[in-house]
Amino acid sequence: MSTMETRQRLPAAERRESILAAASVVFGERGYAGATTDQIATAAGISQAYVVRTFGSKEALFVEVARRAVDRIEAAFWAAIADDDGRPVRQRLGQAYIDLVADRGILLSLLHIFSLGSDPAIGPAGRDGFMAIYRLVRDEAGLSPEEATDFLAHGMLINTVLALQLHGSDDPDAVELVTQVCGGDLVHFRALAGD
Repeated sequence: MSTMETRQRLPAAERRESILAAASVVFGERGYAGATTDQIATAAGISQAYVVRTFGSKEALFVEVARRAVDRIEAAFWAAIADDDGRPVRQRLGQAYIDLVADRGILLSLLHIFSLGSDPAIGPAGRDGFMAIYRLVRDEAGLSPEEATDFLAHGMLINTVLALQLHGSDDPDAVELVTQVCGGDLVHFRALAGD
C-alpha cells in the first residue's frame, strides 16, 4: 500500500489535525504573509487543493491554527492546575507552557496571530484566545490580576526568545536571558525547541 493510499484512508478528523499541525509549523516559521497553502500542503503530505477544500482559504486556516493553539494551551494549563504535585500553581503553569515549545510552531504561530490584531478575521480570534487564557490563569488557577499579567508577560517573552532564535545563541547575554526565561533549565528548553 502506498503512502498516499494510507493517508487517504485516515479519518477526516485526523487529516484535518495533520493539516493544522503542519500549518502551525509553516505559519510559525514564515508568518501569515510568508506562508502559502502549497507549503502547508507539502508539509502535511497532501494536495494544496485538499487544504483549500478543507479550510476554504489561507485566512480561515490561520484562524483555525489560532484556535488550535489556544486549545492546546488551555488543555496544558488545565492539566497543570489539576496536577497538584506540591509546587505552586504558577510554577506548574510555567512548566506546562515551556513544554509546549516541543509542539513546533504553536507558540510562534501565536506570536504571528497577535501581531495581526487589526485584521478583521484574525484579530478577533487572537483577542478571544488571549483573553480566554488570561481568564483561565486568573479565575481557574487562582492567580491575582497582577500575577496573571506577569505570567502572560513572561509567556510572551518566551515567544519572543523563540522567534528571535535566541535559545540557540552562544552570546553570553542571550544565554543568560534564555536561562532566566526557561527557569534555569537551558538544556531542556533547547531540546524542546529542537536545538
